[in-house]
Amino acid sequence: MRPLIRLALLTTLLSATAPPVWAHKPSDSYLQLTVADDRIQGRWDVALRDLHELVGLDPDGDGQVTWGEVRDSHSAIVASVLPQLTLSSAGEDCPLTAGTLRIAEHSDGPYAALAFDGRCPAPVEQLGVHYALLFDIDPSHRGLLRLELGGRTYSTVLQPSARQFAVRLEQPALGPLFWTYLQQGAWHIWSGFDHLLFLLCLLLPAVLQRRREGWIAATDARRATLDLIAVITAFTVAHALSLSAAALDWLQLPTRWVESAVAATIIFAALNNLFPLVQQRLWMVAFFFGLIHGAGYAGVLAGLGFEPATLALTLLAFNLGVEGGQILLAACCLPLAWWARHLALYRHMVVVPGSVLAILLGSWWLAQRLFHIRLEGFL
Repeated sequence: MRPLIRLALLTTLLSATAPPVWAHKPSDSYLQLTVADDRIQGRWDVALRDLHELVGLDPDGDGQVTWGEVRDSHSAIVASVLPQLTLSSAGEDCPLTAGTLRIAEHSDGPYAALAFDGRCPAPVEQLGVHYALLFDIDPSHRGLLRLELGGRTYSTVLQPSARQFAVRLEQPALGPLFWTYLQQGAWHIWSGFDHLLFLLCLLLPAVLQRRREGWIAATDARRATLDLIAVITAFTVAHALSLSAAALDWLQLPTRWVESAVAATIIFAALNNLFPLVQQRLWMVAFFFGLIHGAGYAGVLAGLGFEPATLALTLLAFNLGVEGGQILLAACCLPLAWWARHLALYRHMVVVPGSVLAILLGSWWLAQRLFHIRLEGFL
């Protein structure tokens, strides 16, 4: 019992001193551009929480950002945001002029929606976009671009490794769009730390069997692999179903409760590794939890305003990327875990500590999301 107490104290200390790890949905902004002749109309939605990091939207320090504070910060917001976007045509910049500012609601909270106009030196046949917002302070930030040019809709995800996007009138739209969201589906697995932690909680005991005396090494590699594939596939199918339903606006759930439920799934999965809550048909548990995790990311695709056919393509690509990312994760972890399954070190220094740490992190996130508090402010 004493080793477990020491372990709990150690993981508590680690979680308290580690840098904060954030929510299931990463930082995003939504950039919409409509090009007609030599003119560009744009709208840029940036989360208030991100703008607060840039310009400080709460001057009175009461912890609440009001519309009046956002309105008073209009000039500072424009000065911080608009220079981070450069549009060009035929090798020449298209100067941008800021317009009105209003509040828009997205799945993860309030955003400032900045309207702007641009004018290019000549009618646009090729447009270049260079995006640099927040990359210097948040490498996980993504800019989701939707561009209408020549009667076609184009989309991409701008990120630190891909800050530029160029499109021509004759360029086909669907191939690059599919590839972009295939990559984003895989990135969703590797960047969403709570999603990754949940999967790891399922993977850790995959090479073990529970007996009365505790965990013992599994003896049937084929059975262990098939059981793991069943769990991952059930999770992915459910993830795809709920993500698609929410992105198509067939299902609407409050983001606060969805994100809180995601944290609760981590706690349950980790507890199940320490105490036998569910021992049979884990794929059914994974399916149910996959429905919750899928709903947590749907707002990104819905916020782009795609037409139904384009949205269906992005959903297919994104879900295939998610499945591929999960298979890659399992392919990396399972052989190493299978080799180490006989070691007491794996059972007592990997499975147990990993599960305890997951419970602590899941509880941290649950409190943050359920009660809108930032626990690191008290540590």
